[in-house]
Amino acid sequence: MANGKIATKQTGSVALFGDDLQKGFENMTQDDMALPFIRILGQLSPQVTDGDSKFIDGAKPGMIYNTVTSDLFDGKKGIKVIPCYYKKDYPEWSDRGEGNAAPVATHSPGSPVIQTGKRDGSKIRLPNGNYLEETAYYYVMVENKQGGYSPALITMKSTQLSVSKKWNSMMKSVQIDDGKGGFAVPPMHGVVYNLQANLQKNDKGSWYGWVVNMDRIMGQKDKTLYLNAKDFSGNVSKGNVQTKADVEEKSNTATPY
Repeated sequence: MANGKIATKQTGSVALFGDDLQKGFENMTQDDMALPFIRILGQLSPQVTDGDSKFIDGAKPGMIYNTVTSDLFDGKKGIKVIPCYYKKDYPEWSDRGEGNAAPVATHSPGSPVIQTGKRDGSKIRLPNGNYLEETAYYYVMVENKQGGYSPALITMKSTQLSVSKKWNSMMKSVQIDDGKGGFAVPPMHGVVYNLQANLQKNDKGSWYGWVVNMDRIMGQKDKTLYLNAKDFSGNVSKGNVQTKADVEEKSNTATPY
């Protein structure tokens, strides 16, 4: 998938490449690429831990991190994202230090397995000893440091589920003139949002969480970006985009409150 904006800051590159732009990727589909997670670094994230193999110089708690490009963004300034598809699932995990790092299974909201569990803080404890985490998934186009947009995934769980609900309500409340004297809700992938990170806390502790604000509704100047977002949305809805659980976040930065 092409980014919504070709990087023009590399002076002379477009002229050099000419008709060769996009060549070499003819046989590459979304299945052949890793979909990055966009997450907020916490106090226990390996990227901020000096001596860890995943340590990144300059990384600090509260920064926003791309797990594929390793790009870091200022959490206070935030990042621009276009939500393209939303779903909720219940990954089933074994306790830390037990079994594989990957989820044991993933259950849909209507799964009878959920009803067999008991609430244990932010988790749902199952009879087999594993637990479920209610998780909201946002398939997005995220702005990169070159000014283009590329596919990514943002997950929200635990304390961030309240942020998820507010964002969902915000998206559904956006309206545009329908040209007939009324109003209409634009497609999810037709609106750009700004996601920031700030320090949040309750009586059990503190953590960095998301703050969501609408940036703008797309217009004609955003046509290429809009079509790319629409294409990504369609691929996700058809099941053409495969993702894996954010195991590192589960192991190191999950908020237990």
